Amino acid sequence: MQIFDIFAYWSKQIMAEKKTDEYYMEQALAQAKMAYEKDEVPIGCVIVCEGQIIARAHNLSETLNDPTAHAEMQAFTIATDFLGGKSLQKCTLYVTVEPCVMCCGAAYWEQLGKIVYGASDVKRHVSELHDKILHPKTEVVGGVLKEQCEELMQKFFKEKR
Repeated sequence: MQIFDIFAYWSKQIMAEKKTDEYYMEQALAQAKMAYEKDEVPIGCVIVCEGQIIARAHNLSETLNDPTAHAEMQAFTIATDFLGGKSLQKCTLYVTVEPCVMCCGAAYWEQLGKIVYGASDVKRHVSELHDKILHPKTEVVGGVLKEQCEELMQKFFKEKR
């Protein structure tokens, strides 16, 4: 029986190692494209815990007529429900655009372990506030698949003009 436990452990480790930040950001981009198809601001995200995607979400603000229905907020709800608790300390949020102040505040209360984002939010300069509004232990990495994330946002807003 122990050999199977060892095999399962190493299989999980190998699978986790093969999946890079770029892989998970591609998953978030797939969610952003779903938002785009629904005429929502194309922001998507996934939450990963120990190499497993436990939440996938995209913006639903227009669909739900709710300005707080950001991709991150949807994903936080799904992830905490999946884990059965409100702490996401061992989790990483992959999101196509840098989280807004509201979503950073929610990440603080979730005690999110890490945030990886694609495009920066140049209008709001949220990155300048990370050390003030995120949990002190939350690691932040920006610029993963930046060009693809920016391109989708630019395309969406260009079509709106």
